[in-house]
Amino acid sequence: MICDNKIFVGRGTDNVYLYPRMANRHGLIAGATGTGKTITLEVLAESFSQMGVPVFLADVKGDIAGLCRPGQMNENIRKRLDKFGINDFEFSRFPVRFFDVYGEGGHPVRTTISEMGPILLSRLLGLTEVQEGVLSIIFRIADDNGLLLIDLKDLRAMLNYVGEHAAEYTTSYGNVSKQSLGAIQRNLLQLEDEGGDIFFGEPALDINDWMRTDDSGKGYVNILHCVKLFQHPMLYSTFLLWMLSELFESLPELGDVEKPRMVFFFDEAHLLFKDAPKALITKVEQVVKLIRSKGVGVYFVTQNPSDIPNSVLAQLGNRIQHALRAYTPAEQKAVRAAAQSFRQNPDFSTEDVITDLAVGEALVSLLDNDGVPTMVQRCKIMCPQSSMGAINDDRRRAEIQASDLYGKYENAIDRQSAYEDIMAAKEQEQQDEQQQVENKKTTSSGTGRQKKSAIEKGLNSGMSSVTRQVSGNIVRSLTGGKTKSAKSIAQQAGTSILSTVLREVGNGIIRNLFGTMSK
Repeated sequence: MICDNKIFVGRGTDNVYLYPRMANRHGLIAGATGTGKTITLEVLAESFSQMGVPVFLADVKGDIAGLCRPGQMNENIRKRLDKFGINDFEFSRFPVRFFDVYGEGGHPVRTTISEMGPILLSRLLGLTEVQEGVLSIIFRIADDNGLLLIDLKDLRAMLNYVGEHAAEYTTSYGNVSKQSLGAIQRNLLQLEDEGGDIFFGEPALDINDWMRTDDSGKGYVNILHCVKLFQHPMLYSTFLLWMLSELFESLPELGDVEKPRMVFFFDEAHLLFKDAPKALITKVEQVVKLIRSKGVGVYFVTQNPSDIPNSVLAQLGNRIQHALRAYTPAEQKAVRAAAQSFRQNPDFSTEDVITDLAVGEALVSLLDNDGVPTMVQRCKIMCPQSSMGAINDDRRRAEIQASDLYGKYENAIDRQSAYEDIMAAKEQEQQDEQQQVENKKTTSSGTGRQKKSAIEKGLNSGMSSVTRQVSGNIVRSLTGGKTKSAKSIAQQAGTSILSTVLREVGNGIIRNLFGTMSK
């Protein structure tokens, strides 16, 4: 709810406000299950939307979808409004867009392999440091050769191609072992089995579509339906990290702004950092630190502040702490740490109050107009103006079809990319090899025929000379120098006999030289 251009969060000893110009200094909403974190998130999301700031949030239980419907008065809301002294409260709906990685509960959300990048993809696949290095080489080779990595079949084709030509790339890019390639391929198959392949493809999400306002000037509330996605925590957390990095890389610098350009809520934030390598945590810390100057506020929603690394927690200036439970020594230690993170209030013990907070109550410390954390207050959180709870499938379907984005992402596109280029290159290689084989056969056959012709010609020439010489000797022996008539007859007979004999001898020599060629 907006009061005097400020977000009315709740009331303790005094009213508690969040100043819009301090909203991009990030924040934390923490508390045990069932203590009211979702209502707090809903109140903040409504207020940002009301002031024209687009919002992104993940709905892991399906109970934030009620933002698309106006709320209804009940006894609990009436009592709280009376305590706040609010008489002009109005229920309202807010412009909502639904998205879903699986395309079931909202517009399909996709990205490409190239946009995901090797670092986040390695985390998604659970790769070792060595395997991540090999994957980075694969990306570099694809970039250098102009090969587009859009979906998983592109990446798989690229892995096979580099594996077949590994010796050619070792000198220029580094060693690419078959063991690492095999491990990456196996993890890709596992990702496909979990349904992760549907996330990669086109049309890819245009992050600018999430940064719009409706005709009335309200910021769109972009809700990622995560009921199914949340069953695969690594895919869920990697997707949110990808979105944050996309915002960071695509948005220009703005410096200090009067209100955020966009506000991003990370629900179940502990999953973002679970088993995350140090390099990734450092990257998140860097992005959270620098994205403020691009006008984006990031709010982490989790059960315990200790779920967030200290390096990231230090960047969160606005804090709303719901009740924590402390039944074990470890939980008691976490309560003390959470209490010590606030600017202490002399009127109560923060550590004692954290475990006594009722549902809908919270310890709140927000940045004042000068950027200084206010003294912590115990306050009741404001009521949301929209409906609290889930919506039915018919209402969800109607909201999706009424969206201005309906039809833009619904149909997947499979354009020419690395897979098609590599398959075409392999086919061309096979054709070239076949042509070379045929050329060799043709050359060998032609040379053999030329050799046979030359030899036969030489033999025939030589045999003609031999025939004439032998024929003359025989004729002279037969005629004994007699009359010309007798000599002629004898000569004809001798020539005929010798021609037959010498033909047989010649054919025998040729068969011995060429085998069956003369047959």
